[in-house]
Amino acid sequence: MKFQQGDKVVLVHSGEEGEIIDFLNKEMALVDVNGVRFPVYMDQMDFPYFKQFTAKKAQPASVQKTYVDQLKPEKKQAQQASAFRLEPGVWLSFLPVYDKDVFDDDIVEYFRLYLVNQLSTAFTFTYWLRLAGNVDFELKNELSPGGDFYLHDLEFEKLNDAPRFDFEFSLKVPDKKKATHLEAGIKVKAKQIFQRLEEIRLKQEAHFSFQLFDTYPDKPEEESMDLSGLANAGYRIYGEGKIHRQNLSHARSVVDLHIEKITDNWSHLSNKQILDLQLKEFEKFYELALLHHLDRMIIIHGIGKGRLREDLHDILRHKKEVKSFVNQYHAQFGFGATEIWFK
Repeated sequence: MKFQQGDKVVLVHSGEEGEIIDFLNKEMALVDVNGVRFPVYMDQMDFPYFKQFTAKKAQPASVQKTYVDQLKPEKKQAQQASAFRLEPGVWLSFLPVYDKDVFDDDIVEYFRLYLVNQLSTAFTFTYWLRLAGNVDFELKNELSPGGDFYLHDLEFEKLNDAPRFDFEFSLKVPDKKKATHLEAGIKVKAKQIFQRLEEIRLKQEAHFSFQLFDTYPDKPEEESMDLSGLANAGYRIYGEGKIHRQNLSHARSVVDLHIEKITDNWSHLSNKQILDLQLKEFEKFYELALLHHLDRMIIIHGIGKGRLREDLHDILRHKKEVKSFVNQYHAQFGFGATEIWFK
């Protein structure tokens, strides 16, 4: 049975009709069913007319009168779920597309990247593809509950450029009890990709995936400090109400430098003005951390294009009070935060 691109087909197990969009390899095609695209093995498809000739015809039943009160209510059509079957969470999925080499062996030509939402929550997201540390592709869009979103194609050769896939998610419908945003990212090596390709080949699966997060986090609580030791030592401790009345800020172990956290009136500001405000906010809470003898603090700078992170790191390298600092993956902040330890 020979299929071609554009053929109308019927899926053997579900009976759904679709159209062949492309061929992934000699055994698998990409099929579109009601706007959802997913891979299907060739032996799991039939031509519609072939099914009509091979399907058993139902025997006519004896004619019976049916009254209105005997009719069953129609069932509502279920929402189309994602074609990717994964555990709950949000995933980055790689769908390899194959070609033939001179020895007629299958080789990966490129990957189709999908963002897959296996949660019942709708998100807005910003996505950055970084190659060799530089932003190569940027995208903003929405991710529906239980659905998947096609991002772009990634050529196989670009695995040599240390690709990094960074995301910033927010709830489409804001919730005061939930975090304002969630940052997550994946940095893969060519060796990892080769291992995953071998795994799906042995399991006869069409794709492999990396989980970005399993649940969207709650809003972090502000940490309170126990100042009883300072009071016993003779220091004067002011209550929170008095501090606010005097327009003074208290020390924080977690400082968010997103501009919307610093000022409500920022839409008219230039990028340079925004950066200046963010650095001033950092310096203010850095000094407060030293005054209150904090042993460490976390600065949330986001991912973006990395300008704020780079400037902060340059400043920290010249701070004599800094013992060390690191920007690594954090379960709550992704790669968008730097943790600082003081001497």
